[in-house]
Amino acid sequence: MNGPVEWIAAIGTILAAAMVAADFSRRVTGFGFVLFSIVACLWVYSGLTAPDGMPLAIQNGVLLFINLFGVWQFLISRKKKREIDKAAEIAEQAKEEVAQEQT
Repeated sequence: MNGPVEWIAAIGTILAAAMVAADFSRRVTGFGFVLFSIVACLWVYSGLTAPDGMPLAIQNGVLLFINLFGVWQFLISRKKKREIDKAAEIAEQAKEEVAQEQT
């Protein structure tokens, strides 16, 4: 298990994790989950084609569904988008209040 599929999946996993962890925006995080979903498919393929890869395939099959839920939450669900937008407004107000308290 050291072929191009695994390398692409590994690099994609690292990039997706960075996109989600950086939390630049709702859209970037959502596309991080899209990338996670794509590389999970690659890991499932890799696990199914490797002699002892069934645990890897099962793990990434489950992660695929979790990541698809993340895609739904961040890119598709309108209700969740409104909730996140409202939370962002409240967070911005809190940052401003804290900044004013420190001066």
